[in-house]
Amino acid sequence: MKSVCNYFLFCLFVLLLFGSCRKKTQETDSDTSSASENFLATSIGNDMGNVADEAGRTKNISSFKASGSTGILSSCASIQFDTLVNVNADTITVNFGNSNCLCNDGRYRRGSLVIVYNGRYRDSLTTVFISPKNYFVNDNGVSGSKTVKNLGHNSQGHLVYDISETISIVKADNSGSIVLNALRKREWVSGENTVSWLDDKYSITGSATGSNANGRNFTSVITKPLIRDMSIACRKHFISGIMQHTPVNKPTRTIDFGDETCDNKATVTINNKVYEITLP
Repeated sequence: MKSVCNYFLFCLFVLLLFGSCRKKTQETDSDTSSASENFLATSIGNDMGNVADEAGRTKNISSFKASGSTGILSSCASIQFDTLVNVNADTITVNFGNSNCLCNDGRYRRGSLVIVYNGRYRDSLTTVFISPKNYFVNDNGVSGSKTVKNLGHNSQGHLVYDISETISIVKADNSGSIVLNALRKREWVSGENTVSWLDDKYSITGSATGSNANGRNFTSVITKPLIRDMSIACRKHFISGIMQHTPVNKPTRTIDFGDETCDNKATVTINNKVYEITLP
């Protein structure tokens, strides 16, 4: 009987110890780096699409310097349009050069993006394939691919795109690589019918899986659409929206991009504690 009691007490002790350690781990988990890396990958992937959009709008021009543009591209970026590479598609190369090119969204880029269209930019079912070549954003190395399919206009009269992407990012500080596999939908909520980028606004939904720089896998779901405003003061970051980011064996991080204020701040909530982060 005594041995049974001792065994029971031992089991109870182990359970209490495990519960205490788990509670302590949850209470002290304040690591926002995983959430920041998720934002970095999401933002770089999104902006690859924006660059392709800008190039696509000017694709009737064989060689183009974007000096004075209200879009992302600046005078240090060039666009070459080639209809001869593929008889069934048009190929556009956006070349940022071999040294860092300061673009109109405040980010430095170098290398190039190769963009292949199999139809007119705004036509339903047109598919765009985007491939980075020796491509860097703020010295973060980017590889992989992105596919954007035009689904036509929705009931609100907005163009909607299906997006799939597999992107790997080697961090500029050599602290590791981020991998993002995402399935998204992007809705062009305003500015479609004007030539300026300044009134463009996009809404992004969807989910992703991947791994952070420390090798920890994660899942990510946009629970409130991410909004990107392309006006000069706002275009660098999402201005609103909420993303749930869950690293394996870690509590879910809720990333909130705010109330449409144009700034570089977001909040990350972990175990009901809120932390402010500065977006890269």
